[in-house]
Amino acid sequence: MQIRKATGFANSNIAFIKYWGNRDHALRLPVNDSLSMNLDGLHTRTTVAFDPSLTADVVALGGQIQSPESSKRVSDHLDRVRALAGLKTFARVESENNFPTGAGIASSASGFAALTVAAGAAAGLALSERELSILARQGSGSASRSIPSGFVEWKTGSNPDGRDSFAFSVAAPDHWALADCIAIVSSAHKEVGSTGGHALARTSPLQQARIEDAPRRLNLCREALLARDFEKFAEAVEEDSTMMHAIMMTSRPPLYYWLPPTLAVMDAARKWRANGLPACFTIDAGPNVHVLTLAAHASDVASRLRALPGVQNVLVAAPGGGASLINE
Repeated sequence: MQIRKATGFANSNIAFIKYWGNRDHALRLPVNDSLSMNLDGLHTRTTVAFDPSLTADVVALGGQIQSPESSKRVSDHLDRVRALAGLKTFARVESENNFPTGAGIASSASGFAALTVAAGAAAGLALSERELSILARQGSGSASRSIPSGFVEWKTGSNPDGRDSFAFSVAAPDHWALADCIAIVSSAHKEVGSTGGHALARTSPLQQARIEDAPRRLNLCREALLARDFEKFAEAVEEDSTMMHAIMMTSRPPLYYWLPPTLAVMDAARKWRANGLPACFTIDAGPNVHVLTLAAHASDVASRLRALPGVQNVLVAAPGGGASLINE
C-alpha cells in the first residue's frame, strides 16, 4: 500500500458570541450557539500522510516531534477519520502555525480544521462542508467554525449524537470590511487550556444565566453584523466577552486569564470608541486582546495599541476564507 498524503489549510477565528461550556464533552456539543469571523493571515498548514511503514502516529508541530501524550488529541482525531474511512494505517502529521500557539488566538480551531481537511482527503473521504464541520468539532469545538468561510454561526443542535451541531457561513468575507487588531501581551502557553476550562464552566453559579441569555446576545450581534452597525455590534461583542470571563473567574477553581496589560487594552478600546474611533474588544481564553475596528481605521488602532505599555506586538487580520486543500 502506498503513502496517501494531503495538505490542509485553515484560518483561525475570533468568536463575537463565545463558545464556553459543553452539554456533551466527548462530542464537544456546546451549551449555546456562537458567532465568529475567520481571520485571514492567521493560519495553520497541516500535512497528513498515511504511511503503512509506521507503527504509531508521528506528530510534529512547528518542526518539533510531539510526545505521544501531547499528541493524543491529534491521534484521537485521526482515529475518527480512520473509522469513517475503514483505514488502519498510522499517519505522519506535520503542522505549522504562523501565530502564537495556545495563547488565546484559537490555534486549536485552525489546527483541527486543517487537520480534518487534510486527514479526510488523505484517507479518501469526500466530505461536504457540513460533514467536515461536524468532524472538526469533535477535535476542537471552535474548529467547526474555521471550516466555512467568512462570518460563521455554529448551532448547538438538539440531537444527542451531534449530527445537527455544525457551523455555516452567514456572510462572505467581503460582507463587512472589519479588521481584528490583536494586542499580544503574552505569547506564553496558557496553563489551563480551553478544554479544561469548558469542563469547569458548569461550576460557575453564573453559567446558567449566561446560557439563557445567549440567544438574545447572538441575535443582537448577528443583526448588527448583517446591518454593518458597529455601535450595536460593539456593545454585543464586549458584553458577551465579559460574561464569558466572568464564568471563568467564578468557576471552581477559578481561571484568571487577564494580565494588567489586558485590562489596559480593554480600557483604551472603550475610551477610543467613546471619542468617536470605532473600536471594541473581545478576549478568548487567554490574556491577548482582539480589538475589532473598521478596516479604514486598522492602522490607527494598531499604532495606538503598540504604544500601550505591555503590548509586545500587534497582529492585524481581515475577514478570512474557509478551510481548504492545498495542491502540492
